[in-house]
Amino acid sequence: MSMKTHITLLLCLFGGSIVLGQEDRSSQSEIESRRAALLKRFPDSDTNKDGVLSREEFRQLVAKRRNNGAPRNQRNNRRRVEAPYPDVAYGEHDLQRFDVWPVPDADKPTPLVVFIHGGGFRSGDKSLFRPDVIETYHKAGVAFVAMNYRLSDSGPYPIMMHDAARGLQTIRHRASEWNIDPERIACYGGSAGAGISLWLAFHDDLADPQSADPIARQSTRTLAAGTMNGQSTYDMHTFREWFGVPGLKMDRALPAFLGVQEDSELDEPAVKKVMRDASPINHLSEDDKVSVYMTYSRPNVEVTADSQSAIWVHHVLLGLKLQEAMQNKGKECIVTAPALPKDSDPYGSLEAFLIEKLTPKAE
Repeated sequence: MSMKTHITLLLCLFGGSIVLGQEDRSSQSEIESRRAALLKRFPDSDTNKDGVLSREEFRQLVAKRRNNGAPRNQRNNRRRVEAPYPDVAYGEHDLQRFDVWPVPDADKPTPLVVFIHGGGFRSGDKSLFRPDVIETYHKAGVAFVAMNYRLSDSGPYPIMMHDAARGLQTIRHRASEWNIDPERIACYGGSAGAGISLWLAFHDDLADPQSADPIARQSTRTLAAGTMNGQSTYDMHTFREWFGVPGLKMDRALPAFLGVQEDSELDEPAVKKVMRDASPINHLSEDDKVSVYMTYSRPNVEVTADSQSAIWVHHVLLGLKLQEAMQNKGKECIVTAPALPKDSDPYGSLEAFLIEKLTPKAE
């Protein structure tokens, strides 16, 4: 095995442990061994010189290795399109950043699509979108933004949703810099990013018209939301009810997101309140004008107590339940998945849906 391959494997193994949150007692010694190996090979990665490779230092190491020619993410091995306006800050944290791709040579303010990455609120990055979507949106006269947000190692809900809201407010405040129409903005994302997009779509506007901060005075509402394998709820009691599995165990990402450690805490009033508030479907109301398009990778399979959480947390039933709730209020919600009727989708793709909602034919 070459040294380059060995280092790549170490990065992947250590990174996988962080992403999956598997730092339990049985794996702690193995993780420490990986940390030590990486630190020995890359001593400069210990930026604070405390002798320990922290999670943030690991992320910085991965980014540096990628920039120096390390293997790219296997889900996206095409060359990433560099943003004309990269890492625009909307807060002090390193993850409170977004990249902007304005429509080139647009003669008037353009609509905007905002991508919010997934990763169980524990991992992921604003770079994890298909690079070709930028060209698709630009050809339709739509600008593109990709946004990062603080993860659950910085704190539980609602910091992720509030970060995305603040990012959206910052975009609106600075819209003229990128020739963006602040009234025509949609969000989309996968998994956790889907949940954030739905939460922004339905939640009451977080704008504070009386604030001394001009950014805080901006709206957080959107015209449309798109989701890929997204969640309409983060309430374990709702998951159990919808799937008919009273003993369904929490997904690995949920404890940190909800701020709990044990399943028994789910019945505490404060935790119930958090779960209700974190669930996008609970914010759906009559005055919402947003349309939603949801895609799922798997068919509507049965969920049991033995099902892997990756199956039920990305289950099409979560979309069908939201569709039912929205249709009962006379609102549009498209759900696509294997084995669902093809004629239920008049748009044909998530991109086509967002473009149509942002660029009405009358214009």
